[in-house]
Amino acid sequence: MSSVNKVILIGNVGSDPDVRYLDRGVAIANFNLATTERGYTMQNGTQVPDKTDWHAIVLWRNLAEWAERNIRRGMKLYVEGKLQTRTWEKEGQRRSKTEVIAENVQILYRPQEYQQPRNEEVELEADGYENNENGEEAQIF
Repeated sequence: MSSVNKVILIGNVGSDPDVRYLDRGVAIANFNLATTERGYTMQNGTQVPDKTDWHAIVLWRNLAEWAERNIRRGMKLYVEGKLQTRTWEKEGQRRSKTEVIAENVQILYRPQEYQQPRNEEVELEADGYENNENGEEAQIF
């Protein structure tokens, strides 16, 4: 039986994407996404506070370029992708970071300051799809 590496997140963008261009113009975008589990009150009256987790999101190529134009801090996104853990050594210590390599990103909510005319969004991506890092189509709206 094969294995599955799939993650789906709905959360709020913590900072504008940091977009860099690598060799041959390949774009990579990084940003953080916050997901929050709401707090509650237990039967004995104990208050359990909200719990927020931060996720490192990575977008490649066309999806990264799209993010540079469209994603801003405070937006609510749907992100679908796979988990990947990188390891490296720095100053003699082994470090690691787990990231979500996004294959599908959809904007669910834009704060008022980021609203744009609908026809401009359609102009950017008429069919709502772009190729991801593996050459597969990724839905972006």
